[in-house]
Amino acid sequence: MAFIYSTAVGDSAAPDHLSTGPAARMPAEWEAHQRTWMAFPPPNDTFGPAGSPTLDRARVAWTKVAQTIARYEPVTVVADPRDATAAREWLGGGINVVEIPLDDAWLRDSGPTFVHQPDGSLAAVDWIFNGWGAQDWAAWTRDQHVARTVAAGIGVPVRPSPLVNEGGGFHVDGEGTVLLTETVQLDPGRNPGATKESVEAEVHAALGTTKAIWLPRGLTRDYDEFGTRGHVDIVAAFAGAGTILLHRQDDPAHPDHAVYLQLKTVLAGQLDAQGRPLRIIDVPAPTVLRDDEGYVDWSYINHYVGNKVVLLCSFDDPNDAIAAGILERAYPGRRVELVDARDIFAFGGGIHCITQQQPAAKDGGAL
Repeated sequence: MAFIYSTAVGDSAAPDHLSTGPAARMPAEWEAHQRTWMAFPPPNDTFGPAGSPTLDRARVAWTKVAQTIARYEPVTVVADPRDATAAREWLGGGINVVEIPLDDAWLRDSGPTFVHQPDGSLAAVDWIFNGWGAQDWAAWTRDQHVARTVAAGIGVPVRPSPLVNEGGGFHVDGEGTVLLTETVQLDPGRNPGATKESVEAEVHAALGTTKAIWLPRGLTRDYDEFGTRGHVDIVAAFAGAGTILLHRQDDPAHPDHAVYLQLKTVLAGQLDAQGRPLRIIDVPAPTVLRDDEGYVDWSYINHYVGNKVVLLCSFDDPNDAIAAGILERAYPGRRVELVDARDIFAFGGGIHCITQQQPAAKDGGAL
């Protein structure tokens, strides 16, 4: 597969935009993938300067995730042109590297959201990306162009959206239901003046969903200075139609204990888009409560479902094995691979945050 990208930020070599047209559908994550996309950590304020131990830690963690996924499906890693040689050296010959200017390495958020068009072909939703609500610490002059540049490289038409949104800010079941968070899509730094109705109209048009289930908030740590203000993919995720995995913090000393109780109440009795009552599966949090920065947001919910595999964040914690057993039952027929995610979380996210699935270009069974 050949990729030709301009290294000039803002190059618009993408296919014609599809601003209107027949409804598309975002497949569930457990449906068949053509490949997984990731980004290679560049030197920046998040990871540290070139040659720093912290940047090396990030690259070790991201590389481990990429190499694990590559045993099950193709992986393409986006690297800033200045880092492309290093990326190929770190990742090895089995992983494709393409050069696109980058600010950061959270491709779930800055990359495209792939959907199936009515004929089964792919399109790419290009949300507006503004650094998680134009936060002071974030940079997005390059990352705001990544989605359409990726689409151009693989010849996929773009469906631009006027909504400021990120891939970690929603989760779909592939059958019409989407999870959203009030503090993300309704964030004044993202979509000032937006209402639930206006957000739902755009999300449904972009993803082919018909029912939104709104969570009032995300995990506590996500509202710290370097958080996303409530991404759903660290606290709740679909794991099959009608089934939601929910982050459960059992220790009342941790503020996420109260968050868990609140979210459990919100989800109880909800119906999905097909009219089915939701089945909620609690996934206990790791036993560790704090790190040097405060209460941790370590979560098993932020896993990634690939072809015949589930990559599960691990923390060298007694609950790693418990979570692995829960996910083995939730995703029958898939191998659960535990990957140490402590360094990924230290930089601000988890395995789901650094991966983005490209579905196979036709509807098919789950792999």
